[in-house]
Amino acid sequence: MVLVFVVSIICFFLPKYIDYRITALVLLMTVSFVAMLFDILPVLLTAVLSGLILNYFFIQPIFTFHIADTEDILLFLMYLIIALVNAVLTFKIREAENKARDKEEKVKTIQLYDTLLNSLSHELRTPIATIIGSIDILKENKNKLSETNQTELLEEIDKASIRLNGQVENLLNMSRLETGMLKLKQDWCDINELIYTVIQKSDSIKHNHTIHFIPNEKLPLFKLDAGLIKEIIQNLVTNAIQYTPEYTIITIDVQYQSDCCVLSVSDTGNGFPENEIQFAFDKFYRLPNTKTGGSGLGLSIVKGFVEAHNGIIRLENNSSHSGACFTISIPTETSYLNHLKNE
Repeated sequence: MVLVFVVSIICFFLPKYIDYRITALVLLMTVSFVAMLFDILPVLLTAVLSGLILNYFFIQPIFTFHIADTEDILLFLMYLIIALVNAVLTFKIREAENKARDKEEKVKTIQLYDTLLNSLSHELRTPIATIIGSIDILKENKNKLSETNQTELLEEIDKASIRLNGQVENLLNMSRLETGMLKLKQDWCDINELIYTVIQKSDSIKHNHTIHFIPNEKLPLFKLDAGLIKEIIQNLVTNAIQYTPEYTIITIDVQYQSDCCVLSVSDTGNGFPENEIQFAFDKFYRLPNTKTGGSGLGLSIVKGFVEAHNGIIRLENNSSHSGACFTISIPTETSYLNHLKNE
């Protein structure tokens, strides 16, 4: 309604340049524009209002709803009909486009979840089968197995349990991100200690990979959600272990730069194809021709957790040697331990 009034006022004060027939076209275009933005009721009200304004302020005699000329009566009636039909048709077209877009999004969502279910059918079934099989062997051959064999079976159960727990955590985390239930619980944390915790947790799955980390003792304490930061580091490390060859070196580094906690996880693997980097953080995305395993959720969860901290994450291939490097920058409050004690 405001838009119609503004357009009408402009036309009213430019009678030398815009006669009432041109004004009718301008108002009709305004109604069409409104129809692209609003629902049907306000669009119909706008069409009727613009017709009344055209009659009262522009068609002779002005400042009255009386129309003396037959041609002007026909113009007014045609304007109302075209404005109303145009409003309804434009709304219907927009509604059809929205339905088509929703249908397309649903199809894509179904395809994505089919991909997820196919992946999880392997990713969840494999560790579960390992756990059940190892337990059955231990139960049936407890007295026949050597201590070494029992230890190996227990280690397999431990690895499978960690893998299974990681997949379940990823599904829960993705659910929290998509439903908007994620709430930050920020507190002062020692980033070096968090990284050490992740490295210890990764010992059972790193196989022949080497995780290299030199703590930066000069770092202040950062006010972050320690649980989410730990998940970020864990997912990046697990991703590097899973998709790089054996004997790859994974390096974790953390710095304090420009009021930001800057964390990087790099490796000496094969890196990412340049044309695939832009898709790396998409849900369910996995590099073509990679080995089986993984649901394609890890990196999208990392991106979601970083953005929940108002941070940014960047992926690039190392220039000095082969491999990929994930760099995270999170703006955060800082404090040194002695300052906290004084507080």
